[in-house]
Amino acid sequence: MRAATFQAPYDVRVGQVPDPTLRQPGDAVVRVLLACVCGSDLWGYRGESRRTPGQRLGHEFLGVVEEVGADVATLRPGDLVVAPFVWSDGSCEYCRDGLTTSCVHGGFWGEPGSDGGQGEAVRVPYADATLVALPAEAAGDDTLLPALLTLSDVLGTGHHAALAAGVRPGATVAVVGDGAVGLCGVLAARRLGAERIVMLGRHPARTELARTFGATDVVAERGDAAVAAVRELTGGSGAHAVIEAVGTEQSMATALGVARDGGAIGYVGVPHGAGAGLNLSDMFDRNIAVRGGVAPVRTYIPELLPDVLSGAIDPSPVFDLTVDLAGVPDGYRAMDERTALKALVRP
Repeated sequence: MRAATFQAPYDVRVGQVPDPTLRQPGDAVVRVLLACVCGSDLWGYRGESRRTPGQRLGHEFLGVVEEVGADVATLRPGDLVVAPFVWSDGSCEYCRDGLTTSCVHGGFWGEPGSDGGQGEAVRVPYADATLVALPAEAAGDDTLLPALLTLSDVLGTGHHAALAAGVRPGATVAVVGDGAVGLCGVLAARRLGAERIVMLGRHPARTELARTFGATDVVAERGDAAVAAVRELTGGSGAHAVIEAVGTEQSMATALGVARDGGAIGYVGVPHGAGAGLNLSDMFDRNIAVRGGVAPVRTYIPELLPDVLSGAIDPSPVFDLTVDLAGVPDGYRAMDERTALKALVRP
């Protein structure tokens, strides 16, 4: 089959790789209908995160089950399914607590030795626990499928950040980062009842999308100027809840600066020097909480799925570029150059 692989920084190629096969009785093989490129994929693309030549790419996909192992009980060939970006066994102590990203038998798509979502098919370990079945009729709905694909990562990650930040009805929320996760954080905050949502971002197309998702205000400044602008919008107090969706030192410092005393920061941006942006003395003096991390999206899919199916939330506009499998390198390039927000892949 064909799949996208990393060869070197800024060198993604699509070529032939071995077809996935069942290795364990709990496995399934899924034919990919839709995948995408994640903002976190760019760290490896740029050489800022370690990647091995030949390593598979992509951790967000949905598709159709083609084959199941002897122990798979809840799925059968022909089922439409979405895969969270981490596989998990569903039975270890962490999975029972809902922290599927810490599963003792879990793993990430695209890590060495595993298939990636940016390919024609994927072997899925622990298929019963990992995959979530979708309504069969959705398979023919080209409008709904991209929205369902966001359940694989960005929608659940935005939801995780909102929960970690303590978003509640009537709250004021600030979102640091206008990428796909930050935009889904706006959707999540609105869904949880936030009264005011301030998007911090500098790209007009993205901030306009944030407004359609529920943002009430946009702040284009950065650093101290952004903090001052949010403080002015909130009467000097700051935001009850802050979603940090970038992962840099500056973004974390901004998140801390715009947080209200007694508030919380939900951080889901993959950290790249972000810890240096946290002033522990300031956090202590102001009673600021910081929570977050890798989002256990498998836990959130059952809660979010009905709202996506009903159209109550529609994250699909985060995809502003569509490529076929051969065009995956173009998708990476466009996202790296910021001419695209998030590339949808139709193998």
